[in-house]
Amino acid sequence: MRSPWFSKPLAVFGRRPPISSLLLCVVCVLGLIAILGSTSLSVFDSVTPTRVPDIYSNYRRLKEQAAVDYLELRTLSSGAGRQRELGLCGRELENYVPCYNVSANLLSGLKDGEEFDRHCEMSRPREQCLVRPPKDYKIPLRWPAGKDVIWSGNVKITKDQFLSSGSMTKRLMLLEENQFAFHSEDGLIFDGVKDYSHQVAEMIGLGGDSEFVQAGVRTVLDIGCGFGSFGAHLVSLKLMSVCIAAYEATGSQVQMALERGLPAMIGNFISRQLPYPSLSFDMIHCAQCGIVWNKKDGMFLIEVDRVLKPGGYFVLTSPASNPHGSSLSSKKRSTLTPIEEFTEKICWNLIAQQDETFIWQKTVDAHCYKTRKHGAIPVCNDGHDSASYYQPLMSCISGTTSNRWIPIQNRSSGVLPEDYFEDSQVWRSALRNYWSLLSPIIFSDHPKRPGDEDPTPPFNMVRNVMDMNAQYGGLNAAMLEEKKLVWVMNVVPVRAPNTLPLILDRGFAGVLHDWYVSSFKMHAVI
Repeated sequence: MRSPWFSKPLAVFGRRPPISSLLLCVVCVLGLIAILGSTSLSVFDSVTPTRVPDIYSNYRRLKEQAAVDYLELRTLSSGAGRQRELGLCGRELENYVPCYNVSANLLSGLKDGEEFDRHCEMSRPREQCLVRPPKDYKIPLRWPAGKDVIWSGNVKITKDQFLSSGSMTKRLMLLEENQFAFHSEDGLIFDGVKDYSHQVAEMIGLGGDSEFVQAGVRTVLDIGCGFGSFGAHLVSLKLMSVCIAAYEATGSQVQMALERGLPAMIGNFISRQLPYPSLSFDMIHCAQCGIVWNKKDGMFLIEVDRVLKPGGYFVLTSPASNPHGSSLSSKKRSTLTPIEEFTEKICWNLIAQQDETFIWQKTVDAHCYKTRKHGAIPVCNDGHDSASYYQPLMSCISGTTSNRWIPIQNRSSGVLPEDYFEDSQVWRSALRNYWSLLSPIIFSDHPKRPGDEDPTPPFNMVRNVMDMNAQYGGLNAAMLEEKKLVWVMNVVPVRAPNTLPLILDRGFAGVLHDWYVSSFKMHAVI
């Protein structure tokens, strides 16, 4: 017997319809839904723009939200799943530099200056920790004011060391409260840095140092750069000057130059090559840099020849290099100094001498080295040019068979900007995105010198950038094109294709580096 609740629907619909009828109803319902759905979508399409949105338009907001989400997830994560946070290193590691351990080197028997050289095999693995800044460290002054004024607490040299230093150092620096102020007018040589730079330009036949670039001099390696005053002046002339100096436990020249925001790195003329390929620099400068150039049978000068471009200049200013007076008469003398005698063997021409400054020019003729008869220096095999990462010093001439043997005066026949058109396009877009993300951080009210008026914002807090995998230097080129007030240290990993020669030929700063022993001091890392 049917229940009452079942009798009512049966009375309305009659007996159970066949299955085919039910299927027909289902199909009709689905069709109706499809029609209504397409109508709804067409309505929305008429409101929504058909243009594909720019995926970068909200990139910064999404990036900031991602950072917030990450911090929330990290807070909520369990203790077992969290990574161990690194602690601070002890004060004894405040000036730690990988691969430079004089005490360990002395214990291993190294001497004759090699204890100050780079020996990664002597460095013991240490506990991972964060190297802390000096106790009184302050944020550097805004750029470019920070090039000429630094906080004394940010560097190893103390006020007492400054006050007890010689008159030359006092002419380079003035102590103002808790700052070191560098005055280029009272700088490197007795007539000042600007006068000295002008003197060097005149000695190589130019009307002034503003003509360096037109004469082919774009990159300068400044050996034993002191506190970087000469390099700072060259930077103002739009030259790329890189300071190298020996490792020092206290009062480091490299630390001082980096604190001023100038390109610098530790580099020794002791037993190993510098981490640059052959034919890297247009000019190499040494002013009282403390190197005895004729030691080790002239191997230091051979290393200078290796990294100097054809037609490039070696500028040496030192009282010890001038025993014969101040006139250029070496060709008329019956005896030559050991340096002058050796430079003739490596096809350098002494083009000028004035007071304590000598300037040699490297030959542009690659066959010159083979024509020397008396005490000629042999030419290296082709394979020597491929290895230039802290290899032992060589006693042969390299680079003569390289396709980069192009005189600096004929630069137009070398690398051209259009050769990097596609790479430049990519990095222009990338830099715009980077700068958009960094702008809220690197542009802000920034410390200034006492008595200075508040300048109009924004102030650029980033003075230099390290590109950890520089490839062709595209980021550096984009920075210059956009007139960003920063310089880039282009780093080519030793395990990547060696593109450093191309980077240096573009007039940029660069270096080969093994990231297992990294030791740079930069403001931004890309």
